[in-house]
Amino acid sequence: MKDIILKPGTPGRAHLVFGLLAAAALVFFALPLLGLVARVAPGEVWRQLAAPGVQDALWLSLRVSLAAAGLSLVLGLPLAYALARLRFPGRGLARALVLLPMVLPPVVGGAALLAAFGRRGLLGEFVEHGLGVILPYTTAGAVVAATFVAAPFLVLTVEGALRGLDPRHEQAAATLGASRLRIAATIVIPAIRPSLVAGLALCWARALGEFGATITFAGNLQGRTQTMPLAVYEALHDSPEGAIALSLILLVVSLALLAALRGHLTRP
Repeated sequence: MKDIILKPGTPGRAHLVFGLLAAAALVFFALPLLGLVARVAPGEVWRQLAAPGVQDALWLSLRVSLAAAGLSLVLGLPLAYALARLRFPGRGLARALVLLPMVLPPVVGGAALLAAFGRRGLLGEFVEHGLGVILPYTTAGAVVAATFVAAPFLVLTVEGALRGLDPRHEQAAATLGASRLRIAATIVIPAIRPSLVAGLALCWARALGEFGATITFAGNLQGRTQTMPLAVYEALHDSPEGAIALSLILLVVSLALLAALRGHLTRP
């Protein structure tokens, strides 16, 4: 029997099967989002936006998420560099620790933060009395919780970009007498800028949507720790339509982020 050879680009049964499965996956992801849009009237969205508590939650979410993204950049960029470029004992364990917040249930992450930074935690007394900072049930605590769950997105994205760089450009600059700092500023950072922007944006988006660790570690105090996801959760009990309207607001923000990042997330 002669072997059957499919020419490149020739549609076959496998293409049909994968196409149907891909269509089913798109429907699976699109239906919940369409449900949000179909269930709420535009007037309800504006009415919810005009509510003082919602405005407080929205602005607090922006403040907390931006602060968490900034803190993630300060802590995550050196960590990504160390994981990608430095050889040290326990590097695999360090990478596992970075990955852990991504797979932990968020409530467990909040409980872990309480065990570490709560008033009776491992460092809670030092942070409170030594540094004069109270983290549990404060806005600062919400920032710490958001950073804990969001920073790994930045670290892993930047680490992957650093691993993919051609080291010959850096070696050539070093032979010409450039310092490590100058090489990083003029060669490394510009080369990984698309990945850095994408990782930072994903980190910000994750911080903006953080719920479990925040409510466990920082609580749900209006004006102090009640971010938009927590406001949605609270509204579900009293006003389901209002909760859907608030969810739609977060959906619009997320879509705007993806639109701004097009090209960065798909760039090889």
